[in-house]
Amino acid sequence: MFGIYEASIPPLIRGLENLSRILDKAVTQAKSEDRDLNSLLEGRLAPDMFPFTRQVQIVSDTAKGCAARLAGSEPPSYPDEEKTFPELQQRIAKTIAYLNSFRPEQFEGADARTVTLKFPNRSMSFSGRDYLTNFVLPNFYFHITAAYAILRHDGINIGKMDYLGPPPNA
Repeated sequence: MFGIYEASIPPLIRGLENLSRILDKAVTQAKSEDRDLNSLLEGRLAPDMFPFTRQVQIVSDTAKGCAARLAGSEPPSYPDEEKTFPELQQRIAKTIAYLNSFRPEQFEGADARTVTLKFPNRSMSFSGRDYLTNFVLPNFYFHITAAYAILRHDGINIGKMDYLGPPPNA
């Protein structure tokens, strides 16, 4: 049966794994060209957009928040202190490990569970289904795409297949 777990956890893990491989390619190319890694970490597409590092942190936050909320628990808090590619890779790996700790049975009834997000000036409530499809997945892919685009804009040789990743196991 295809349910909320299958629609959330495997795609989130796949996106994080693909992002990790993209980071590896960026570091390898930057080192081979004797480029400053900090300029990549601080890169952004527009002055009012978050820099690369923050994009990766938001991808992590979105994924772990999704899993926890849909399973009816509180998401863990990861401090946003990463300043290097290895630290970003550790955060991605920690997020993947967290997602792998969930089992499908924890998501039974999650499609109808109310999820409420609290922001400084307001809150938003969704059914689990709407939270996943109308908030989490668009937000998750937006920030992965922004991270990809920042690196691409900064001259890293990555393409669509890096974003999509290798074919999934059938």
